[in-house]
Amino acid sequence: MQLWYRALGSFGANCYIVACEETRQALVIDPGVPDPWIQSCVTENNLTVAGIVLTHGHLDHIGGVDWVKEWSGAPVAIHEDDAAYLTSPALNGSLYFGTMVKASPADRLLRDGDEVQAGSLRFQVIHTPGHSPGGICLYRPGHLFTGDTLFAGSIGRTDLAGGDYRTLIESIKTRLLP
Repeated sequence: MQLWYRALGSFGANCYIVACEETRQALVIDPGVPDPWIQSCVTENNLTVAGIVLTHGHLDHIGGVDWVKEWSGAPVAIHEDDAAYLTSPALNGSLYFGTMVKASPADRLLRDGDEVQAGSLRFQVIHTPGHSPGGICLYRPGHLFTGDTLFAGSIGRTDLAGGDYRTLIESIKTRLLP
């Protein structure tokens, strides 16, 4: 597996590009803004975007999704419980942060236990509600992409639409720690 990442936009949300070394197929995880770095990374490394995966539907993780889809043609995947966040500035939070983000609907709605892949690179979807109802983590042995569920030394905020502190703690304890 090859991995590139960068903190994007004014919120500094992490965007990841993970690629299968054999097929050069890649997943773009959480393209928060339409940053040229994403397209440059894909082009310079001779990658084909097989999918765009969103760990949840807040503005700082979805703001660049339509732009990436436009130039890559890749399908967009988000957990079914956050699907409405893509098209609702009130749910995704952009209505309250001075920038209106309204993305296209997802091509694929994810559920707990689903798999996303690029070439031979496969990740298991772990539903971790709390930061948002449809928050997910992506797991493969040795790697866990947590979105805003979990940070180094902290957890995601729970004061945005659909957030719930107790649910987030329960997700971390029962879904990520066992």
